[in-house]
Amino acid sequence: MEDKSLKPLFSIPVIVAALGYFVDIYDLLLFGIVRVSSLRSLGIDEANMLDQGESLIRWQMAGLLIGGLVWGIMGDKKGRLSVLFGSILLYSVANIANGFVTTVDQYAALRFIAGIGLAGELGAGITLVAEILPIRLRGYGTTLVAAVGLMGAVLANYIASSFDWRIAYFIGGGLGLLLLLARVSIFESGVFLKLKDKKVQRGNFLQLLNNKVRLTKFLGCIFIGLPIWFVIGILITFSPEFAKALGIADPVKAGDAIMYSYLGLALGDILTGFISHALRSRKKVILLFTTLTIAFMLLYLFMPVLTKPFFYTTCFVMGVGIGYWAMFVTIAAEQFGTNLRSTVATTVPNFIRFTVVPLTFMFKFMRDQVGVIYGALAVGLFTIVVAFIALKFIDETYTRDLNFVEED
Repeated sequence: MEDKSLKPLFSIPVIVAALGYFVDIYDLLLFGIVRVSSLRSLGIDEANMLDQGESLIRWQMAGLLIGGLVWGIMGDKKGRLSVLFGSILLYSVANIANGFVTTVDQYAALRFIAGIGLAGELGAGITLVAEILPIRLRGYGTTLVAAVGLMGAVLANYIASSFDWRIAYFIGGGLGLLLLLARVSIFESGVFLKLKDKKVQRGNFLQLLNNKVRLTKFLGCIFIGLPIWFVIGILITFSPEFAKALGIADPVKAGDAIMYSYLGLALGDILTGFISHALRSRKKVILLFTTLTIAFMLLYLFMPVLTKPFFYTTCFVMGVGIGYWAMFVTIAAEQFGTNLRSTVATTVPNFIRFTVVPLTFMFKFMRDQVGVIYGALAVGLFTIVVAFIALKFIDETYTRDLNFVEED
């Protein structure tokens, strides 16, 4: 008789992975929430606020890019747990140090280091959960991790609203160090442990580049997520500037915009998990939610009601549209064999986060040409088109058994 128990879904590794992503999201988004207040206290005037904010985001994303490679390869060579321990220790210490900065240069250096640490959490957690859960629960497990994790945005906004920005960084670092204690009880993926006894290359990033089929799938996995980080990294992060450009009288807080968008994202992640199970498909869900993102993006940029409550509501529904984040990372983990799975599942979300760097440059160029609203529209539509094309080049993996390897 088929086992239909939900008990594995609430096992210690799944719960701790979810809590780990919760802390990861808190620390990842905290800069966007305290951007204005922290830069203002460091002496940055309003005229330079947007440019300095974009610069610091680029440093953080550069750290995520490098960290994605380092932690992903380590996860396949040394094990999933080594990443979960090492990454959280690094970003916890970096965030505590962030509370002591006195210059923008120090701020940039520590956002870079924190970015390296933050890069490892999601990919390793999703890989571990995907490998320990049965196929019937895999989508639900990764959805649970993402849904719990995304609530870190709510806590980050609450803490930043209640305490000085430096205290908010101290709290984030402290939460990470507390999580290390919980990690002691986690066990390694059985799929990975079986692989350790085999003579096969593990964590060789070049295997993704020297094979046309693997490279095409790898790039496809990255670019289906491009609209997600356009929305988060530009439309939401710089929401005060967009609200001003739209003519909304009441000041909009970036922290509130981030919180509402991530509440929507969490709801979207839950919906994608259930819809994927109902349709028995990953790709159809990505297609559906990418299409929704177009509609909500247009609503945001050309909203008919210019009030702060409607603006935040639009941030929420736009978050629902990009709520295929967990599905996006799950697809990446399912595309490749055990000897490359951590490498892919960790690099893909961080490579797509790094695309905020070229996207901000594109946005800067376009807004100088046609203004903030139409500049964002041009860049946003570009990301949508790229995502639709990329979706054609990845496999449907809903029923895939993950106990396989990539041959040389």
